[in-house]
Amino acid sequence: MTKKNEVSKLKFDVVIAGGGIAGMTLACGLSKFNFTVAVIDTVPHEAQVDQGFDGRSSAIAFSAFRMLEGLDLWSHMGFEAQPINEIRVSDGDAPLFLHFDHEDLGEGPLGYMVENRHTRQGLYEKASLLPSLKIFAPDKILSHKTGEKLSTLILESGIEIETSLVVGAEGRGSPLRQGAGIGVTNFGYGQTAIVATVSHQLPHNGVAHERFLCDGPFAILPLTGNRASLVWTTTDDLAKIILGLNARAFNAEIMKRTGTFLGEIKAIGGRWNYPLTLQLAEKYIENRLALIGDAAHGVHPVAGQGLNMGFRDIAALIEVLYDAREGAQDIGSSEVLKKYQRWRRTDNLVMTGVMDGLVRLFSNDILPLKKTRDLGLHIVNELPPLKRFFMRHARGTVGKLPRLLKGDAL
Repeated sequence: MTKKNEVSKLKFDVVIAGGGIAGMTLACGLSKFNFTVAVIDTVPHEAQVDQGFDGRSSAIAFSAFRMLEGLDLWSHMGFEAQPINEIRVSDGDAPLFLHFDHEDLGEGPLGYMVENRHTRQGLYEKASLLPSLKIFAPDKILSHKTGEKLSTLILESGIEIETSLVVGAEGRGSPLRQGAGIGVTNFGYGQTAIVATVSHQLPHNGVAHERFLCDGPFAILPLTGNRASLVWTTTDDLAKIILGLNARAFNAEIMKRTGTFLGEIKAIGGRWNYPLTLQLAEKYIENRLALIGDAAHGVHPVAGQGLNMGFRDIAALIEVLYDAREGAQDIGSSEVLKKYQRWRRTDNLVMTGVMDGLVRLFSNDILPLKKTRDLGLHIVNELPPLKRFFMRHARGTVGKLPRLLKGDAL
């Protein structure tokens, strides 16, 4: 413990504010390549892995799986992963649909579903094995000053840290982003995502279902065993009513929307709700500061791309910093950080636009538009080359990928 009026001074290559999935993945990744890393979080990790802390499960694209495996992280969380073998997309009660099957590619599953608590636990287990990684939690950054060659942080615990680079990974409300004066584009959809885990009688066979309803998408995503993650998007007003239902009525409403293809469905555990917004930072870097994950961008969960966009940030930043160090460059310099920003902001801007367009296209019941989008789903489903292209997008294997996402060594 640091005594009163006594300041402990430490030095790290990189300091990461935020010990969630994005922050800890980056920390473990950098530590693998012998960067000294500090993670600062206001919440102790014991609380973050508690079942009541975060009821969400996340779709991890195949490219992100390759990165996690390459960073020696997958072995700590993969035992709880459910492969996504197929994706079925439908528009309400329309007979036309879109069906993705991983066998059409012959390249492994489309991705994996993992409960967030298991991902968090696996990351902390790996972190405990890394001597170059130090976690300060619960703790808080009280001041952040940037000099010509180093940034200096003062923590609430009294510790002073010098570092070449600070990374903001604290989520959408990022204090570091706000303190740096980086603005954001932000608007709400008037929708809330209701999240729960459900059990069902019949096997899901690794099939993810997303059904677009007029008030928002309704997704049943496979988990291990006869379980699934429910992501039920609806209007803010209706969400309040649904959340107030007793267990029997809540289960009945789920059955109305799913039908009987999984047999009887029951919610198990708690219910969580998240207001849905779009957010994009005006820039991802400032003096010796870089933003990743939700601190840089936040999208609607319509296609399960939010976390995967963050994984792409992480893979790109690790590669940029590794190459800079190999070239004897200052990893926190403007020249180095601009490479990261050019790489990631354009890609995220495009992805954000696509996600926003999907929400606006499908979250309505205008008849001419409904017929057009149903026809579009059918056309994609009937054209194998086009369908394979979209499947590769779902797997995260399209575009200029960082080496880690391709499964290559740095």
